[in-house]
Amino acid sequence: MLRFLPLLLLFFSSLLAAQPARVAIIIDDIGYRKSDLQALFLPGNISYAILPHTPYGKKLALQAHAKNNDVILHIPMEAKNGKKLGPGALTSVMNESSIRLTLSNAFEEIPFALGINNHMGSKLTELYQPMAWTMQFLRERDLIFVDSLTTNASKAEQIALSFGVPSLHRHIFLDNQLEHAYIRQQFEQLIRDAKRYRTIVAIAHPHPETISSLQQLLPRLAENNIELVPISQLLSNKNNETNPALSADD
Repeated sequence: MLRFLPLLLLFFSSLLAAQPARVAIIIDDIGYRKSDLQALFLPGNISYAILPHTPYGKKLALQAHAKNNDVILHIPMEAKNGKKLGPGALTSVMNESSIRLTLSNAFEEIPFALGINNHMGSKLTELYQPMAWTMQFLRERDLIFVDSLTTNASKAEQIALSFGVPSLHRHIFLDNQLEHAYIRQQFEQLIRDAKRYRTIVAIAHPHPETISSLQQLLPRLAENNIELVPISQLLSNKNNETNPALSADD
Protein backbone atom coordinates (compact mmCIF):
# COMPACT_ATOMS: atom_id res chain seq x y z
CA MET A 1 0.00 0.00 0.00
CA LEU A 2 2.81 2.39 0.88
CA ARG A 3 4.28 2.10 -2.60
CA PHE A 4 1.10 3.66 -4.00
CA LEU A 5 1.23 6.64 -1.64
CA PRO A 6 3.37 8.85 -3.92
CA LEU A 7 0.98 8.19 -6.79
CA LEU A 8 -2.03 9.08 -4.64
CA LEU A 9 -0.36 12.27 -3.48
CA LEU A 10 0.44 13.18 -7.09
CA PHE A 11 -3.15 12.48 -8.10
CA PHE A 12 -4.64 14.69 -5.39
CA SER A 13 -2.09 17.44 -6.07
CA SER A 14 -3.02 17.39 -9.75
CA LEU A 15 -6.71 17.46 -8.86
CA LEU A 16 -6.23 20.49 -6.61
CA ALA A 17 -4.19 22.30 -9.23
CA ALA A 18 -6.98 21.75 -11.78
CA GLN A 19 -9.51 23.50 -9.53
CA PRO A 20 -9.55 27.25 -10.05
CA ALA A 21 -8.32 29.46 -7.26
CA ARG A 22 -10.92 31.97 -6.09
CA VAL A 23 -10.63 35.71 -5.63
CA ALA A 24 -13.15 38.21 -4.28
CA ILE A 25 -12.63 41.88 -5.15
CA ILE A 26 -14.47 44.46 -3.05
CA ILE A 27 -14.81 48.03 -4.30
CA ASP A 28 -14.94 50.22 -1.18
CA ASP A 29 -15.98 53.83 -0.59
CA ILE A 30 -19.05 53.81 -2.84
CA GLY A 31 -21.47 56.67 -2.25
CA TYR A 32 -20.00 60.14 -2.21
CA ARG A 33 -19.42 60.74 -5.92
CA LYS A 34 -21.75 60.37 -8.88
CA SER A 35 -18.77 58.99 -10.80
CA ASP A 36 -18.76 55.96 -8.46
CA LEU A 37 -21.33 54.59 -10.91
CA GLN A 38 -18.45 53.62 -13.21
CA ALA A 39 -17.42 50.91 -10.76
CA LEU A 40 -20.71 49.11 -11.43
CA PHE A 41 -19.70 48.54 -15.05
CA LEU A 42 -16.75 46.34 -14.11
CA PRO A 43 -17.31 42.84 -15.47
CA GLY A 44 -17.89 39.78 -13.33
CA ASN A 45 -18.71 39.11 -9.71
CA ILE A 46 -17.36 42.29 -8.16
CA SER A 47 -18.60 43.01 -4.62
CA TYR A 48 -19.47 46.56 -3.55
CA ALA A 49 -19.07 48.20 -0.12
CA ILE A 50 -21.41 51.19 0.29
CA LEU A 51 -20.74 54.04 2.71
CA PRO A 52 -23.94 54.67 4.71
CA HIS A 53 -25.99 57.86 4.44
CA THR A 54 -24.05 59.24 1.47
CA PRO A 55 -25.52 61.20 -1.46
CA TYR A 56 -25.37 58.34 -3.98
CA GLY A 57 -24.93 55.31 -1.73
CA LYS A 58 -28.49 53.97 -1.69
CA LYS A 59 -29.07 54.51 -5.40
CA LEU A 60 -25.83 52.78 -6.37
CA ALA A 61 -26.48 49.97 -3.91
CA LEU A 62 -29.85 49.35 -5.54
CA GLN A 63 -28.25 49.27 -8.98
CA ALA A 64 -25.55 46.84 -7.88
CA HIS A 65 -28.15 44.65 -6.18
CA ALA A 66 -30.29 44.65 -9.34
CA LYS A 67 -27.27 43.29 -11.22
CA ASN A 68 -26.97 40.48 -8.63
CA ASN A 69 -23.67 41.76 -7.29
CA ASP A 70 -22.96 41.36 -3.58
CA VAL A 71 -23.53 44.54 -1.58
CA ILE A 72 -22.16 45.14 1.92
CA LEU A 73 -22.04 48.27 4.08
CA HIS A 74 -18.71 50.05 4.45
CA ILE A 75 -19.07 51.18 8.06
CA PRO A 76 -16.74 54.02 9.15
CA MET A 77 -14.81 53.11 12.29
CA GLU A 78 -12.52 55.21 14.44
CA ALA A 79 -8.92 55.45 13.23
CA LYS A 80 -5.76 56.16 15.19
CA ASN A 81 -4.98 59.19 13.06
CA GLY A 82 -8.24 60.92 14.00
CA LYS A 83 -9.49 61.26 10.42
CA LYS A 84 -13.02 62.54 9.92
CA LEU A 85 -15.33 59.52 9.75
CA GLY A 86 -18.51 60.76 8.13
CA PRO A 87 -22.09 59.65 8.86
CA GLY A 88 -22.90 56.25 10.33
CA ALA A 89 -19.57 55.90 12.13
CA LEU A 90 -18.69 53.75 15.12
CA THR A 91 -16.30 55.14 17.74
CA SER A 92 -14.69 54.00 20.97
CA VAL A 93 -16.82 56.34 23.12
CA MET A 94 -20.11 54.78 21.97
CA ASN A 95 -21.99 52.37 24.22
CA GLU A 96 -23.74 49.21 23.03
CA SER A 97 -27.08 50.86 22.37
CA SER A 98 -25.43 53.60 20.28
CA ILE A 99 -23.54 51.05 18.19
CA ARG A 100 -26.67 48.97 17.64
CA LEU A 101 -28.73 52.03 16.70
CA THR A 102 -26.06 53.26 14.28
CA LEU A 103 -25.86 49.88 12.56
CA SER A 104 -29.64 49.53 12.50
CA ASN A 105 -29.99 52.89 10.76
CA ALA A 106 -27.44 51.88 8.14
CA PHE A 107 -29.22 48.62 7.39
CA GLU A 108 -32.58 50.37 7.34
CA GLU A 109 -31.27 52.43 4.43
CA ILE A 110 -29.87 49.39 2.57
CA PRO A 111 -31.70 46.36 4.02
CA PHE A 112 -30.40 43.87 1.43
CA ALA A 113 -26.74 44.40 2.41
CA LEU A 114 -25.17 41.07 3.31
CA GLY A 115 -23.00 42.45 6.11
CA ILE A 116 -20.25 44.97 6.67
CA ASN A 117 -16.59 45.76 6.32
CA ASN A 118 -14.74 48.56 8.08
CA HIS A 119 -13.84 51.92 6.59
CA MET A 120 -10.64 53.00 8.37
CA GLY A 121 -10.95 51.55 11.89
CA SER A 122 -7.32 51.14 12.89
CA LYS A 123 -8.28 52.11 16.45
CA LEU A 124 -11.70 50.53 16.85
CA THR A 125 -10.85 47.11 15.42
CA GLU A 126 -8.14 46.70 18.07
CA LEU A 127 -10.71 47.08 20.88
CA TYR A 128 -12.63 44.06 22.12
CA GLN A 129 -15.83 45.58 23.52
CA PRO A 130 -17.06 47.68 20.57
CA MET A 131 -16.18 44.83 18.22
CA ALA A 132 -18.06 42.36 20.41
CA TRP A 133 -21.17 44.56 20.36
CA THR A 134 -20.84 44.88 16.59
CA MET A 135 -20.48 41.14 16.05
CA GLN A 136 -23.43 40.37 18.33
CA PHE A 137 -25.55 42.66 16.16
CA LEU A 138 -24.37 40.90 12.98
CA ARG A 139 -24.88 37.43 14.47
CA GLU A 140 -28.48 38.18 15.41
CA ARG A 141 -29.20 39.09 11.79
CA ASP A 142 -27.15 36.35 10.06
CA LEU A 143 -24.83 38.94 8.50
CA ILE A 144 -21.17 38.69 7.47
CA PHE A 145 -18.05 40.63 8.39
CA VAL A 146 -14.97 41.36 6.29
CA ASP A 147 -12.02 42.88 8.14
CA SER A 148 -10.40 45.49 5.90
CA LEU A 149 -7.38 44.94 8.14
CA THR A 150 -6.24 48.52 8.50
CA THR A 151 -4.06 47.47 11.44
CA ASN A 152 -2.12 44.27 11.96
CA ALA A 153 -3.32 44.33 15.58
CA SER A 154 -6.96 44.05 14.57
CA LYS A 155 -9.05 41.73 16.74
CA ALA A 156 -12.14 42.08 14.56
CA GLU A 157 -12.05 38.85 12.55
CA GLN A 158 -11.16 36.76 15.59
CA ILE A 159 -14.03 38.30 17.57
CA ALA A 160 -16.42 37.81 14.64
CA LEU A 161 -15.58 34.12 14.46
CA SER A 162 -15.97 33.73 18.22
CA PHE A 163 -19.53 35.06 17.85
CA GLY A 164 -20.25 32.74 14.93
CA VAL A 165 -20.22 35.51 12.33
CA PRO A 166 -18.92 34.36 8.92
CA SER A 167 -15.74 36.37 8.46
CA LEU A 168 -12.70 36.89 6.27
CA HIS A 169 -10.02 39.56 6.04
CA ARG A 170 -8.51 41.61 3.26
CA HIS A 171 -5.22 40.29 1.92
CA ILE A 172 -4.22 43.04 -0.51
CA PHE A 173 -5.10 46.62 -1.43
CA LEU A 174 -4.88 47.11 -5.19
CA ASP A 175 -4.74 50.89 -5.46
CA ASN A 176 -2.90 52.57 -2.60
CA GLN A 177 -1.18 54.47 -5.41
CA LEU A 178 -3.27 55.74 -8.31
CA GLU A 179 -0.90 54.77 -11.10
CA HIS A 180 -1.55 52.03 -13.62
CA ALA A 181 1.93 50.55 -13.15
CA TYR A 182 1.37 50.23 -9.40
CA ILE A 183 -2.15 48.79 -9.75
CA ARG A 184 -0.88 46.29 -12.31
CA GLN A 185 1.95 45.32 -9.95
CA GLN A 186 -0.55 44.74 -7.13
CA PHE A 187 -2.82 42.76 -9.45
CA GLU A 188 0.04 40.48 -10.46
CA GLN A 189 0.74 39.97 -6.75
CA LEU A 190 -2.92 39.09 -6.34
CA ILE A 191 -2.56 36.41 -9.01
CA ARG A 192 0.55 34.97 -7.37
CA ASP A 193 -1.13 34.93 -3.95
CA ALA A 194 -4.26 33.30 -5.36
CA LYS A 195 -2.21 30.50 -6.90
CA ARG A 196 -0.41 29.96 -3.61
CA TYR A 197 -3.24 30.32 -1.08
CA ARG A 198 -6.23 29.41 -3.32
CA THR A 199 -8.57 32.04 -1.79
CA ILE A 200 -7.84 35.78 -1.64
CA VAL A 201 -9.76 38.95 -0.75
CA ALA A 202 -8.68 42.15 -2.49
CA ILE A 203 -9.94 45.69 -1.92
CA ALA A 204 -9.91 48.58 -4.37
CA HIS A 205 -11.71 51.92 -4.69
CA PRO A 206 -13.85 53.65 -7.33
CA HIS A 207 -11.13 55.98 -8.58
CA PRO A 208 -11.13 56.50 -12.37
CA GLU A 209 -7.54 55.22 -12.51
CA THR A 210 -8.54 52.06 -10.67
CA ILE A 211 -11.60 51.37 -12.81
CA SER A 212 -9.62 51.88 -16.02
CA SER A 213 -6.86 49.56 -14.82
CA LEU A 214 -9.24 46.84 -13.65
CA GLN A 215 -11.07 46.87 -16.97
CA GLN A 216 -7.76 45.84 -18.55
CA LEU A 217 -6.55 43.52 -15.79
CA LEU A 218 -9.60 41.47 -14.82
CA PRO A 219 -9.29 39.10 -17.82
CA ARG A 220 -5.90 38.07 -16.39
CA LEU A 221 -7.75 36.09 -13.70
CA ALA A 222 -9.35 33.61 -16.11
CA GLU A 223 -6.09 33.36 -18.03
CA ASN A 224 -4.51 32.09 -14.80
CA ASN A 225 -7.31 29.69 -13.86
CA ILE A 226 -8.60 32.03 -11.14
CA GLU A 227 -12.32 32.53 -10.60
CA LEU A 228 -13.68 35.92 -9.59
CA VAL A 229 -16.40 35.20 -7.02
CA PRO A 230 -18.75 37.24 -4.80
CA ILE A 231 -17.52 37.73 -1.27
CA SER A 232 -20.50 35.71 -0.01
CA GLN A 233 -19.39 32.70 -2.04
CA LEU A 234 -15.90 32.90 -0.63
CA LEU A 235 -17.37 32.96 2.86
CA SER A 236 -19.76 30.08 2.24
CA ASN A 237 -16.82 27.83 1.36
CA LYS A 238 -14.31 29.41 3.71
CA ASN A 239 -10.79 28.10 3.76
CA ASN A 240 -9.43 28.65 7.25
CA GLU A 241 -5.86 29.16 6.06
CA THR A 242 -4.46 32.57 6.84
CA ASN A 243 -2.08 34.53 4.67
CA PRO A 244 -0.14 37.74 5.05
CA ALA A 245 -1.58 41.17 4.43
CA LEU A 246 -0.29 44.70 4.60
CA SER A 247 -2.09 47.14 6.85
CA ALA A 248 -3.01 50.68 5.91
CA ASP A 249 -5.94 52.88 6.82
CA ASP A 250 -8.46 52.59 3.98
